Amino acid sequence: MTRAAVALLLIASMSAGAQVSQQWPQHSMDRPRPPVVKPGAFESAPPPSDAIVLFDGKSLAKWRSSDSTHGPAKWKIVDGAMEVAAGTGGIETRDAFGDCQLHIEWRAPTPAKGEGQERGNSGVFLMGTYEVQVLDSYNNITYADGQAGAVYGQYPPLVNASRPPGDWQSYDIIWHRPHFDAQGRLVSAARVTVFFNGLLAQDNVSLTGPTAHQHRPPYHAHPDALPLGLQDHGNPVRFRNIWIRNLEPGSGKP
Repeated sequence: MTRAAVALLLIASMSAGAQVSQQWPQHSMDRPRPPVVKPGAFESAPPPSDAIVLFDGKSLAKWRSSDSTHGPAKWKIVDGAMEVAAGTGGIETRDAFGDCQLHIEWRAPTPAKGEGQERGNSGVFLMGTYEVQVLDSYNNITYADGQAGAVYGQYPPLVNASRPPGDWQSYDIIWHRPHFDAQGRLVSAARVTVFFNGLLAQDNVSLTGPTAHQHRPPYHAHPDALPLGLQDHGNPVRFRNIWIRNLEPGSGKP
């Protein structure tokens, strides 16, 4: 690797980690938690004309199992929502996406069961690799970088905008994928903005790499487009009204 390439990689890595706290260890229970802010009344956002509807409340045809078989998605459809079928594994879209705008609505189970990470846990995995945490964080104490709206293990949300379990919640996510050069080296880190129930939870943060539990793995080169994933963490979380807009350059979108 040339000196110029080493310098470029160092700059990219420093940029990716610049906003990650060096004061608090990953998953520290002592890390201050974001303020609780009551969101406004829930309003379901209908898909815009150029959106790809990933779930319309009726069919899982655009989804498949995340395992190596990529067989049909095994989750349930209940009252116009898809529900995690515990033990069947995560699911992912049949189509692949890079830069995108994603809208997804979710609901934690009621009555609430468990505490911390065992209560209403799931996740939205951008490109199947980078997780925005789904969790019942209403009156539920857990580590700050693992509550609802967190970039898991990297960034706590700016606010805890959680509604009570059984109420519908929404994420609106703007995702910019990482870029790699022809040799697979990181050129620019992934960035994400998240609105949680209409409130800003992540403000264009730069990811240090894939999200993970109790460690921060480095970036590894991957395709420019990969499926969107949803996690089976053993809790019957429900999802509905899922749509996505392609923001890749040349797609005709901004």
